[in-house]
Amino acid sequence: MEKLNLPDIAARTRIGKNGKQEIFDEIRKKFVRLTAEEWVRQHFLHFMVSGLGFPATLIVVEASLKYNNLLKRFDILAYTATGKPCLVVECKSPDVEITQAVFDQVAMYNMTLTVDYLAVTNGLSHYFCKIDHINRTYSFLTEIPTYNLLNS
Repeated sequence: MEKLNLPDIAARTRIGKNGKQEIFDEIRKKFVRLTAEEWVRQHFLHFMVSGLGFPATLIVVEASLKYNNLLKRFDILAYTATGKPCLVVECKSPDVEITQAVFDQVAMYNMTLTVDYLAVTNGLSHYFCKIDHINRTYSFLTEIPTYNLLNS
């Protein structure tokens, strides 16, 4: 797999029953198919837990939500210690350019989630936004806040 602009991880991989390569997801506690997007997701999850102090127990990976009666799936959602969603992350394969359409996708998820922080990454480029729900605006951040900053 491609070298990413994220800290290296000690990934546990194997060949699954279907003959496809799999990677162990520490959050979901199971092996999942290793795609280029999953490679990015696993690196970003490790960065969140090891580098930014997010408790693994307060992170959900690839779960569903309803938007306009449609079932959608987000990549990563982190919660505060009080159980409030605080950060949604959209992961893309390294060969997928981060465009307005990608931001529109994560913003659509946030119509339901109403988190204060959004992140978009393809493993090479990362973008972070702080949402101002009252004024219906957002501002880009130079880096993603640590878990302690999100909870202060």
